[in-house]
Amino acid sequence: MAWIGIDLGTQSVRAVLAGPDGDVLARAARPLTSVRDGVRHEQDPQQWLDAVDACLAEITPYTEALQGIAICSTSGTFLLADRAGRPITPALMYDDARSAARRVHIVDADPDRWATSMQPTWALPKILDLVADSDQRVIHSADFVAAHLVGHPVATDTSHALKTGYDLVAGSWPTAAFDKLGLPSEIFPEVVRPGTELGRTPAGVPVYAGMTDGCAAQIAAGALAPGAWNSVLGTTLVLKGVSEKLLDDPTGAVYSHLHPDGGWLPGGASSSGAGVLTELLPGADLDAFKPHPVDAVIYPLTKPGERFPFVAPQAERFTLGAIDSDLDRYAAILQGVAFVERLAFEHLVGLGADPVRTVSLTGGATRSEYWNQLRADTLGVPVELPVAADPAYGMAVLAAAAGGSVTETARRMVRVDRVLEPRPSRLDDLYDAFVAELDARGYRG
Repeated sequence: MAWIGIDLGTQSVRAVLAGPDGDVLARAARPLTSVRDGVRHEQDPQQWLDAVDACLAEITPYTEALQGIAICSTSGTFLLADRAGRPITPALMYDDARSAARRVHIVDADPDRWATSMQPTWALPKILDLVADSDQRVIHSADFVAAHLVGHPVATDTSHALKTGYDLVAGSWPTAAFDKLGLPSEIFPEVVRPGTELGRTPAGVPVYAGMTDGCAAQIAAGALAPGAWNSVLGTTLVLKGVSEKLLDDPTGAVYSHLHPDGGWLPGGASSSGAGVLTELLPGADLDAFKPHPVDAVIYPLTKPGERFPFVAPQAERFTLGAIDSDLDRYAAILQGVAFVERLAFEHLVGLGADPVRTVSLTGGATRSEYWNQLRADTLGVPVELPVAADPAYGMAVLAAAAGGSVTETARRMVRVDRVLEPRPSRLDDLYDAFVAELDARGYRG
């Protein structure tokens, strides 16, 4: 038996074939291109189909007992199609900001719902800008590929529907607000829980409703019980965890997906992260650095404005302390990211999340053993390094659950490569000074 997970990323499609004990039996990937024009960011959805078909052709010969497929994609990426599911627009990507001005109209339609939660790059502002009539259909990228595999239009899942305006608490589209906005309710898809069977391929293989890529990575990390968290560090920092109750964040920094097994998956995406390394240390051989703690910290924003653990459009990168070399600068950046991560967990716990018990570290930054240990020391909890923590693997786990418990399936399939225990941190005073500086600048309200 084996299951396939597919990840529709920005730069590539990746597919993983996994066995019942978590073994990765095969992998495949194909590149994608996109078009950026100012605040616009588009992809040709036909690329997804071609790349997925090529990946499946490459890995399916490795098994004769394929049991299911699940698909994840970037959160908020969608296209408009006709009633038959044929595209009538390019795919508008998750970070396309062409319709940011429409956020005001959406908030005015239902301030209690969207005043703090709706963000300018979410799908709904763009849908409001583009939809012309009730014959059009909103299709998220993962659903477009799923429909291609099963041969007919499919439902979407609660995870992909979130940034399209779906009410996760009520379990329905907010039709009264849509009526005020002039959006026909029939343009929006049916919504089902992740893991629901959407249909079968011509070969009879079930295709299950997936989740967004951040949730898929969380499944791959096995962070599916209260107190367990997944911290994804790449260009930016993204945290995902578990809570039995919905966390209410009046600042709008934290939003929650539904847990496939019940409960919630709270988290947030920062504008800070490892992406600043290439800007501040261009051309440097980072692997050659031998960092050590320094009495300096850089707030590592990759661009102006912060989204999490606080919302501050005016936020800018800053440095505390003296920087005398590229090595110092490198260490100060690593410390800055670790400090943002600690502050994010403090914010989540302050909202009522369970105390942090363990953190699974994933993303490209885990290549640095020094950084991994630094983050464990700064957080004061053990950190785990999973063996296979990419979103495509998470979708293979979801498919293997086949509508049953994703948490139990992950316990069987997700493997931890190593655990790093925290050591006493020598940076607590510097952390306090960093938080004080954020407050002095008014970034945390």
